Amino acid sequence: MDPLTQWNKTCPAGWTKFNCSCYFLFTETGSWTEGRQDCRTRGADLVVIDSDEEQTFLSNLTDANVWIGLTDEEQENTWKWIDGTPLTLSYWEKNQPDNGAGQAKWGEEDCVHIRTGWKTKNNWNDRSCRASLHWICEKKA
Repeated sequence: MDPLTQWNKTCPAGWTKFNCSCYFLFTETGSWTEGRQDCRTRGADLVVIDSDEEQTFLSNLTDANVWIGLTDEEQENTWKWIDGTPLTLSYWEKNQPDNGAGQAKWGEEDCVHIRTGWKTKNNWNDRSCRASLHWICEKKA
């Protein structure tokens, strides 16, 4: 592909372009699985964060808690992105992940969200995948 063509790609209406990806923040809420399914119906998936710049961009995108495409559902404490890549760069909040800190009211915490209202770089938290949060979809521009 001609490099100039790649630079000129734009995002669909309502999506925000950052680097080579398009992002969409959904105002409705749902479980991690519902968020992921919604992204897939739009030709995208939950966001995979692979740089400091992307983390900062996403942290500033909204003041709502938002699902990202990170989970340890397959194997406890083995965090993987939805594209199958292992977690190498992380932005866990202090004392996270904690799988609910052993408190039954939180249940198993196998999915990850950004606590975007915190406006800090380290703002990831593990949460029950059934919790109802907003989500961010990502697709290539």
